[in-house]
Amino acid sequence: MCTHQPPCPTADSTDHQTAVIVSAHPEQGWSLLCNGTIVFDDTGELLPDGRVVGPRRERRLLAAA
Repeated sequence: MCTHQPPCPTADSTDHQTAVIVSAHPEQGWSLLCNGTIVFDDTGELLPDGRVVGPRRERRLLAAA
């Protein structure tokens, strides 16, 4: 899908989320990257081959006072 230079990382690359946004829909909470990956505001992803990457949630430790 990527036609610009230098080319964006492929959807299989570890840095695939750094690809250029080709279609943004912030009102719906998602964006399409030029490598075919759909990224969601909750940090979840849908890869071009149909695989789902769940949201990355920070785990916080609560300190007892």
